[in-house]
Amino acid sequence: MRTRVLTGITTTGTPHLGNFAGAIRPAIQASKDPNVDAFYFMADYHALIKADDAARVAASRMMITGTWLAGGLDPNTATIYRQSDIPEVPELMWLLTCVTAKGLLNRAHAYKAAVDRNVEQQEDPDAGVTAGLYMYPVLMAADILAFNANKVPVGRDQIQHIEMARDIAQRFNHVYGGEYFVLPEVQIEEQVATLPGLDGRKMSKSYDNTIPLFEGGPKALREQIMKIVTDSRAPGEPKDTNDSALFTIFQAFASPAESAAFADALHGGLGWGEAKQVLFERIEAEVAPMRERYDALMARPDDMEDILLAGAAKARAIAVPLLETLREAVGLRSFRNSAKVAVEPAAAASASKARPPRFASFREDDGSFRFRLLGADGEELLLSAAFADPKAAGKLRQTLSTVGGAAAVIESQGDHVALLVDGDVVANGASYPDEVARAAFVLRLRTALDALAAAQD
Repeated sequence: MRTRVLTGITTTGTPHLGNFAGAIRPAIQASKDPNVDAFYFMADYHALIKADDAARVAASRMMITGTWLAGGLDPNTATIYRQSDIPEVPELMWLLTCVTAKGLLNRAHAYKAAVDRNVEQQEDPDAGVTAGLYMYPVLMAADILAFNANKVPVGRDQIQHIEMARDIAQRFNHVYGGEYFVLPEVQIEEQVATLPGLDGRKMSKSYDNTIPLFEGGPKALREQIMKIVTDSRAPGEPKDTNDSALFTIFQAFASPAESAAFADALHGGLGWGEAKQVLFERIEAEVAPMRERYDALMARPDDMEDILLAGAAKARAIAVPLLETLREAVGLRSFRNSAKVAVEPAAAASASKARPPRFASFREDDGSFRFRLLGADGEELLLSAAFADPKAAGKLRQTLSTVGGAAAVIESQGDHVALLVDGDVVANGASYPDEVARAAFVLRLRTALDALAAAQD
């Protein structure tokens, strides 16, 4: 069984070298492990807690998506999606909120730090503190628990949030008497590089000391590298590499042999100006191919939209059934299930067995023949075209019984999906104006076609 690993990326800024070396590159490498079921999401709901500039958030969502894809994240093996495309996450957040103790949230580091700053400045303790900041840990718990992630890679400053997610999950399981949630485990990223910025402090937008990854092209990359602060040792004088931001950044992009050669050159008196040029050339060698892919993606935002919506459909295929179970657990049940006490035991046992997908044929008032494909739960998945000849309708049913989900040609046409055979539309699905809901419907349709094909074997 594969280990599900989930990572969120807050969409509030422009990716820089520190983001790439510290988080993006190691996460992409980890996603290639066949034993890992990797989930990566654009944490755009979380972004609203930190930024109220709509244009900044919108641009960041695109730039960060493009950066992960350009860096080599494969959407065919990893699940990449936007947090805001998963309506089950905020719904789960509310269910979790109702079992979360206020005292637990009072102890959250970010909230306590904000309160402490206000007290120091003799302000009202909650001045400037939004409910979003206060509820941040519950939203993070919902992000994790909606997919029952096994591991969540975080830095040490985020350990408390994972512990809180475990506490909230345990409380829900206890209150409603079931093992609804897997308890997530912290995966500490000890090996992740923390790059220094231009001034030697941690590279961060907060310090305005970052080096851009893609934005501005090679010209901007070189200009920022040339601004890295170094000591006053002149060319010819040996340089100290132990406390050199420039050398630390070089190590993050070079092999051990390259780093050793560069250290020897610095110890031998290589001038800082020449060293910065060497650093630029080494980084550019790695970044240039990715930048080309990034620029192509940014020029085709529809492609990224399709990738994210497909990822959301994959993610919702997990979240939707879980939320149905949770609604049942808390009492938000369908009335259709409320009158079962009079059902005979044998009938109840029979009803409990899921019916396979099936066809329902009928004749229209005009004499034409059609059929519906119904899912296991009775949902109408397809309505066929009208046929004058019942044999033609029967032949199509036989075709759909054996085609299987993967081979079926399904296209979005306006607000619905259509099934094609030999280039012709032979059946249509229901209307789904919401793109994510439509993508999830396609997944259900393919699953039903797979079940039909399996029944023929």
